[in-house]
Amino acid sequence: MNAFNQQDTTMTVSSALTPDKDWWRGAVIYQIYPRSYQDSNGDGIGDLKGITSRLEHIANLGADAIWISPFFTSPMRDFGYDVSNYVDVDPMFGTLADFDGLITEAHRLGIRVMIDLVLSHTSDQHPWFVESRSSRSNPRADWYVWSDSKPDGTPPNNWLSIFGGSGWQWDPTRMQYYMHNFLTSQPDLNLHNPDVQEELLNITRFWLKRGVDGFRLDTINFYFHDKELRDNPALAPERRNASTAPAVNPYNFQEHIYDKNRPENLEFLKRFRAVLDEFPDIAAVGEVGDSQRGLEIVGEYTSGDDKMQMCYAFEFLAPDALTPARVAEVQAAFAKAAPEGWACWAFSNHDVVRHVSRWGEAVEDKDALAKVLSALLMTQRGSVCIYEGEELGLTEADIAFEDLQDPYGIQFWPEFKGRDGCRTPMVWDAGHAQAGFSTSDKTWLPIPTEHKMRAVSAQQGNEGSVLEHYRRFLAFRRQHPAFAKGKIEFQDADATVSSYTRTLGNETVLCLFNLSAVSATARLPEGDWEVLEGHGFSAELNGTTVELPAWGAFFARHA
Repeated sequence: MNAFNQQDTTMTVSSALTPDKDWWRGAVIYQIYPRSYQDSNGDGIGDLKGITSRLEHIANLGADAIWISPFFTSPMRDFGYDVSNYVDVDPMFGTLADFDGLITEAHRLGIRVMIDLVLSHTSDQHPWFVESRSSRSNPRADWYVWSDSKPDGTPPNNWLSIFGGSGWQWDPTRMQYYMHNFLTSQPDLNLHNPDVQEELLNITRFWLKRGVDGFRLDTINFYFHDKELRDNPALAPERRNASTAPAVNPYNFQEHIYDKNRPENLEFLKRFRAVLDEFPDIAAVGEVGDSQRGLEIVGEYTSGDDKMQMCYAFEFLAPDALTPARVAEVQAAFAKAAPEGWACWAFSNHDVVRHVSRWGEAVEDKDALAKVLSALLMTQRGSVCIYEGEELGLTEADIAFEDLQDPYGIQFWPEFKGRDGCRTPMVWDAGHAQAGFSTSDKTWLPIPTEHKMRAVSAQQGNEGSVLEHYRRFLAFRRQHPAFAKGKIEFQDADATVSSYTRTLGNETVLCLFNLSAVSATARLPEGDWEVLEGHGFSAELNGTTVELPAWGAFFARHA
């Protein structure tokens, strides 16, 4: 069955990028939330032409690729993560021609383009679901997860939605429940149906033919459900954590072994990878959302070189304090769970509190914190995602309830304020009312005054700014391939100093980070070390002792 209602006018876009099938390994990927990056038409909402006009900022930063959150046709109940047409651009963001222009400009600048694929669910306005819910006998009746009620009329099992309440919604036309892991307006696709799988793979080819260099796969471990619809078991309180859902959400009270994380997913991921391999130099990163088995699932999905190239879990996106011990524990846990795998690390994204606020609420010098955390992130073993505005040291915005857009925050307010605080518009020019983001009198989310003071224009050329630090450190990172692709080895744990080496070939680089607001000391490992410069941090070396200022860092190469 052909999912495409429009004529397939896809084209192959020539790429000026250097061919490299392993470009993703150690890449720095800049995430763009399209609603909030740049508005080109004055409606207060960002769009594709706006992104294209700002690509030089990303090139100057030194990123290797961009990941663009969904821009497909959507009723925007979940701001694009509820897709009603996978093969077109929502008019809010522009046209397919605008997307082609974005690809062309990105490739001209040496930037690869990854787009967000939401394959686990659609909008309830997608034509597939409109047809599926119309009867129990139509051609797409089995394209979504439908079930009869229990004899007493209640849902078929105890599965919950991440956005609150039951994971089932009653449909009066079919007189059945349909499954939704997220909003009720986001019904889950039934990937047990081979026709559904084939359509999703066709959609993947559509965008590959259009010239994309890869994908970020949303909620990759949610694709399959248990065919028997068995109840999830309760999760012991001591095993609960808030890494993928806020602590106030009862979703955390279950062990999610039947509504997601199903073994059938492995075969589908192999089929997906085979499609990627039909095209040169394509890569995908999967989002694994699970509070108990996240890294284990990452290991399963990235093993064997026949599924995902890389995945990310939520260890560094969780609220847990970032300490030297935590950094070492996460890397050790990943190495154990995914010995064949490759991680993609991020400290911030469009779903979590910005990390400068999450880890630095009580920190006075947030610029210094932002700088040391960026260097720590960019020297981890794995690829790196930078979220828009992170390079400016933006903090979480405080959004008033009446300005909230995120249904997740509205549902759990005030204990959980949702995701709008990290999604406010990018700030470009401190001298403009909307910080250069838009000419509109009102933007889709308000722009905080404190953000305007951190605009690109206010930081550009200021060597002490967070922006110039990011540019400088990314250049420093490129000079040392061990940071991108080398192995990592941690030194003895310290309460305030994170110490490890990165080694590739005959290059070994020592990294020391003081993750505290007071000065600290650290000792060099045995051997001859050459102090490295050009990264923007200052530290004093006395013999084999390194004096690190608050939020300081030190780098040396084994001579």
